[in-house]
Amino acid sequence: MRTRRVYTLTNYLFILPALLIFLVFGVYPFFKVFQLSVMSWDGISPEVKFVGLQNFIEVLHDRVWWASVLNAAWITFLALTIQNGVALILALLCAQNIRGGHVYRVIFYLPPVLSGIVIGLIWKWIFRYPDGILNMTLIKLGLEHLTRDWLGNPHTALNAVAIVHMWRGFGWGFVILLAGLQNIPQQIYEAARVDGANALQRFIYITVPLMIPVFVLVSILTILGSMQIYDIIAATTNGGPGYHTEVPVTRILASMQGAGRFGYACAQGLVFGAILLFVSLFQLWVSKRLKQE
Repeated sequence: MRTRRVYTLTNYLFILPALLIFLVFGVYPFFKVFQLSVMSWDGISPEVKFVGLQNFIEVLHDRVWWASVLNAAWITFLALTIQNGVALILALLCAQNIRGGHVYRVIFYLPPVLSGIVIGLIWKWIFRYPDGILNMTLIKLGLEHLTRDWLGNPHTALNAVAIVHMWRGFGWGFVILLAGLQNIPQQIYEAARVDGANALQRFIYITVPLMIPVFVLVSILTILGSMQIYDIIAATTNGGPGYHTEVPVTRILASMQGAGRFGYACAQGLVFGAILLFVSLFQLWVSKRLKQE
């Protein structure tokens, strides 16, 4: 009995450092944010005023805040469709053991490894008006009428930022999807070929059903990453022109640093976290329904 207690205590001692780190940097900050969300505080003054749910009510009526949420949702939609679509196509090609496949895998995974600030600055130079690489290329092709200030035009700025985000993010989706494709037993495909199934039928009836858990994982990671986009926007538009490329993270920082409203910023953060949690739970529910069918 004593030996068992010593063994159990030893196990708890091993996890104690990780538990302390989680409590200090995870649990305590969460409760502190929740506490500040019902307060009015400028982040400096010792005076903290209790305002109850006033900050949350203001968030619900903040048009700029909800516009930033819609901007992030649009970027997320493009990432879910175009970015993951490209990642899936490239993963399917590399799964066929094409010549130089290992080289392509390294190249495709390079963008996610690079710093988001560096990527943003490079693409800002590409989109620069009027002498950026993109505009100069259009001029040389005789398409001068298509040149514009891509990051300074309210009609193109958000999509331009989305393009940069998708270029950076398709690589990790590619790696996860490729790993999922390689885990599908080849005997299933060979049996389908013997039965006369063509490539499209094998994809629809074999690849898609077996890849649903991987699709769900990639979708959740895409949503969480896209909705929390910040570094690329900070390096390219900083939320401009106007509020056309504002996203929730930039709004939270603006409330905290610009307006000095730490309580309101915490309320925004909690609302934003609730949105992400709801979307993730909804995706998990959909995935379970698909598995049951």
